Amino acid sequence: MSNATSPPLPASTPVLALEAVTLTLPSAAGPVHILRGVDLTVNPGERVAVIGPSGSGKSSLIAVGAGLEQPTSGVVRLFNQDLAKLDEDGRAKLRRGRAALVFQAFHLLPNMTAEENVATPLEIAGARDALPTARQWLDRVGLPHRLTHYPHQLSGGEQQRVALARALAARPALLFADEPTGNLDAKTATTVADLMFALVAEVGSALVMVTHDPVLAERADRIVRMADGQIVGKIEA
Repeated sequence: MSNATSPPLPASTPVLALEAVTLTLPSAAGPVHILRGVDLTVNPGERVAVIGPSGSGKSSLIAVGAGLEQPTSGVVRLFNQDLAKLDEDGRAKLRRGRAALVFQAFHLLPNMTAEENVATPLEIAGARDALPTARQWLDRVGLPHRLTHYPHQLSGGEQQRVALARALAARPALLFADEPTGNLDAKTATTVADLMFALVAEVGSALVMVTHDPVLAERADRIVRMADGQIVGKIEA
């Protein structure tokens, strides 16, 4: 399989397109149908919220769309590249600097400072100014005084702000956010959401956000409702 990254994407081309995507996983009780024929297109700069009950396939949609999980059938195109034609390294190279992820559980590297957590992906992508850029982004998320702090020394809201800085420092074309405020209290969740939407708009990233919060979902350009592994409704917010 090819490991090549894609050429620059035309402005009118979707950053993400899922066509008749299914995902079936084995279990002791038999096959579990996680996604059942999902079609979804996300355009450059578009903000899409994915809502639905637990177990409806929301997080799996993100995993498949980002190339972290291979679908059972159907086509997934990320930046106009068919992910089925790329191996694991090829998918990682395609995401590098172009697609980023923020998770409910933060997923910061525990043995690295806030500054190092933000700088490391930039260094992997070959940025020569990784540390200055990391400091700049930590300042933008309101944490200039936390550069040398480790994740266990930060509050949940601070950890998520570091995660946002890490995700957006490379100015990606697409941000996947899986319950980005799910582990935060109401006040902190609002602060993090405000910051995320402001920075996504500034960078010009498209956003695919899974959330249980209807108020947060309403801030998106479009709401996609899932149930039982299928998209059952779309709402223009």
